Amino acid sequence: MQPNLTYAICSFNDIPSRRAMGFNLMVVKDDGNHRPWPILVVRWGKRVLGYVNNCPHNNVNLDWERNQFLDPYGIRLMCGKHGSTFDLGSGRCVEGPCQGRALTPIPLVVLDGDICVVGVHLVEEDGSANN
Repeated sequence: MQPNLTYAICSFNDIPSRRAMGFNLMVVKDDGNHRPWPILVVRWGKRVLGYVNNCPHNNVNLDWERNQFLDPYGIRLMCGKHGSTFDLGSGRCVEGPCQGRALTPIPLVVLDGDICVVGVHLVEEDGSANN
């Protein structure tokens, strides 16, 4: 992780409170190659939480439809394929086939009204990498 790297991924106001949004980013690996990095961002009031969009049970994206990450009660993340539910704050699976495992957290900060991912080298939209 490179803590000096910060990339804005969306405006804080792009995600309504108590909602989640997915992003398909590209990471620059140490060898210079790129790999897909699907993440999800949850906004809960003034808090933002981020996780890799990958169920630990079966390595599938959590959303069953675009940006549909929350359970029917809107209080947990849920895998659309198997129904596993995850605690919003910790990413820990609380119900379903992946109990005892957790989502991979993503470090996020809010800077100047933007939600930013920290410490990961991303490919920018124009194809160049930012330092």
